Amino acid sequence: MKHYNVVAAAIRHNDRILCMQRGKTKFDYTAYKWEFPGGKIEAGESPQEAVRREIMEEMDMDIRVGDSVCTVENEYPDFSITMQVFWCDVDSPVFDLKEHNAFKWLSMDDLPSLDWAEADRKVVNCIIR
Repeated sequence: MKHYNVVAAAIRHNDRILCMQRGKTKFDYTAYKWEFPGGKIEAGESPQEAVRREIMEEMDMDIRVGDSVCTVENEYPDFSITMQVFWCDVDSPVFDLKEHNAFKWLSMDDLPSLDWAEADRKVVNCIIR
């Protein structure tokens, strides 16, 4: 089974956290699920550099990467991931929706209301604890 080391951003603005909805994927269990944006760490990159690059590539959003939220492990039927998640802050909530279907800015209390991808649900639990 393939394993990926990935990063994600818990992007904050005005006491809200940015939640992104995936589009159609080749796996039903990740299609249209909500997630924290991010992606794979490339060779030679630190996790912080990777999350900054991924958010710029996916959304044209300039973020300030802060402290770690948590690191989660998750095994899906076809692959597994280790996902490092960082608090990130922005001056402006404006971005381009390039790779996702939809987005919501939610309060911490409202995060559990979405249909999250399995690994991201673990992150939500870290955030609201």
